[in-house]
Amino acid sequence: MAQLEDALRIRHFRRLPSSEEFSAEIEPSNVPAVFYGAIKGWEAISKWNPSKGGLDYLQVPILSAKIEETCPLEILRGDLEMPNFLGNNTIESINLWMNRASSRSSTHYDPHHNLLCIVAGCKRVVLWAPSSSPLLYPMPVYGEASNHSAVDLVNPDFSVHGRALTSKEYSQEIVLHYGDALFIPEGWFHQVDSHDLTVAVNFWWKSCTISNMVEHMDAYYLRRILSRLVDKEMNDMLRSLEGCSKGGNHAPKTDVLKGDSYFESNDPITHAEQSILASDPLEPHELNVLYQIVSLVHENLSPSSHGEASGFTPKVSGINVDGDQKSNAAMYSSIVLNNPVASILWAVDPLALQKVILSMVNRFPRTLEALIIHMLSPTAAEVLTRKFDEMDKETTKEQQSEFYQQFYSVFDDQYAAMDSILHGKEFFSFQAFCNVLDKYLGVSVDENRTYHQKAQLRSDRSGN
Repeated sequence: MAQLEDALRIRHFRRLPSSEEFSAEIEPSNVPAVFYGAIKGWEAISKWNPSKGGLDYLQVPILSAKIEETCPLEILRGDLEMPNFLGNNTIESINLWMNRASSRSSTHYDPHHNLLCIVAGCKRVVLWAPSSSPLLYPMPVYGEASNHSAVDLVNPDFSVHGRALTSKEYSQEIVLHYGDALFIPEGWFHQVDSHDLTVAVNFWWKSCTISNMVEHMDAYYLRRILSRLVDKEMNDMLRSLEGCSKGGNHAPKTDVLKGDSYFESNDPITHAEQSILASDPLEPHELNVLYQIVSLVHENLSPSSHGEASGFTPKVSGINVDGDQKSNAAMYSSIVLNNPVASILWAVDPLALQKVILSMVNRFPRTLEALIIHMLSPTAAEVLTRKFDEMDKETTKEQQSEFYQQFYSVFDDQYAAMDSILHGKEFFSFQAFCNVLDKYLGVSVDENRTYHQKAQLRSDRSGN
């Protein structure tokens, strides 16, 4: 996650905006704003002052025998003035907040806009933008406290809430004194510390976004929002590869250089054997990538029959290629990130990777087949297809057709290769989707069970 953006920082106003300025510039930005001295003209500032007997004045009945008195505090309404800059917004409720001793609210967000006005004392407010909600571990969306954070920010347990380690970096703090007002937009997490003898009032109103959203579009916007968050999560997952080794010392075994005669020797590569590949029109860095890929395949796969990809079984890759796709879910989840193949692919220029793949087509076809069919993790599958997309942008249609024709010609079953790539991409997206549910909705998914169910459904459909 990037550092807090300047566009999300609290805005400060020494003068009160007009209702036009507020509705056109401040409210739509959905960014907090503090208005200094905004309510100093209220009668409540003097009448409610605890040092001048204000607490006695505020002792109104909590329960009234008169049915029509549905709001016992209505008597105080005359001491307040709705700030002019709120314009024609329809106020949902006005609430009184009063405390005799220091207090702290839980970290939460509200589903409506909020103008917090300090009548007496002072409050310290810490805010986090909605985009920071993954750091605060929101409670499950289906629960009663769905708008609250599960993290105890005073004494956090980072072994449980690891992402909260950086929550302070993305927070903002403002201290409000009597007469000040703070606009807290909907969806912004906030924690409020109140000093002794503090009195405040807040106005709640619905945002235009929610108010104008027609019900039959809810499902569509939900899908759009989830899709955007999944795309962002996938990009964040891939960015973690930037910290992995881009070089590596995966020196291929001797007979890797002899045209797929697998595992006949563990001796170091000789100069003569290196000269075999030196004749390939690859740049030194491209040749190094080829060495790394071939080495990884041979380190992780062992042959039951030399030279035949169908006889390969993994040694340390963690994927059960002999079982069906359902049994691989648990294995896949452990290698979604920090996969060496994905790290190598991520660091290579797309056209350089194209040259490496074509070299494998010509010199190591069985190694390429083993790589795609047996060693392509979900992350590597996602990276590979992104590289393919980048290649397509830099080549002509004819060049694209020729490349893919040569690439898929290696496989005895081209559909198996396509399935391996697409299956990996799908699981990578599914992992990102599960992460989004956890980070933003507080919903934990039994990924393996769900993945098994999806695989079974796909199998059933294929059978029909």
